[in-house]
Parts: sequence; structure tokens; C-alpha cells
Amino acid sequence: MATYRRINVMDNGGVHVVHFVDKKIVDSGTIESLGDELTGLVLNEKKNMLLLNFDSVEFMSSAALNKLISLNKKVKDAAGQLKLCCLRPEIGEVFKITRLDRVFDIRKDEAAGLAAFKL
Repeated sequence: MATYRRINVMDNGGVHVVHFVDKKIVDSGTIESLGDELTGLVLNEKKNMLLLNFDSVEFMSSAALNKLISLNKKVKDAAGQLKLCCLRPEIGEVFKITRLDRVFDIRKDEAAGLAAFKL
């Protein structure tokens, strides 16, 4: 099992719930590292059912959004599902403004996110 610096991953009945370590995902080094770890889950560890829990994330840059878009494509290519939950209102607003709320399946809380998976 891989060791992560930017995320914590827990298996919940076949869905891998990802919690972020960083409260602010803004600098390029953090974003690159985070992107590598999330991509590794899908490509290397074959974990393609992911629920990203943003409960600890206070701010994220547009570059981080690009990593999420890329991850979404990789998950879909692996015949998986990617869902997001626990977005703070200000982060949720960014998803609405950029219309990414139409791209991602965003749920209010972790329980709703887990319930939305079709296994």
C-alpha cells in the first residue's frame, strides 16, 4: 500500500474515501504532489471508485481544479466513478461559477456521497 503526504485514503465497502491533508491547496508544488497521489490511486492502485471529501479544505486554486478535471477523466477511462462531498460554500460557489458543478457529482456530506455510488 502506498504512503501519501497530501491525502488520507480509507476503503469503505469498495469506495475509497479521500480526505485532504492540506487546508489550502494553492501552491504549485502541493498541487503537483496532490495530483500525482490522486492519479496514482487510479492508475497504479486500480482504485477507481473515489469519493473526495473536502471537509478540511478551506481554499483551492484554479490549478487544483484542473487536476480534478484530469482525475475525473482518468477515473472515467478506468470505468470508475468520482464524486465530491463536503465542499465549503465558497468552494462550491467556484464550482458553480466555472460550471464544474455540471461536470462533477457533488454531494452534501460523506454519507450522501457514499450512497450515490453504483457498485
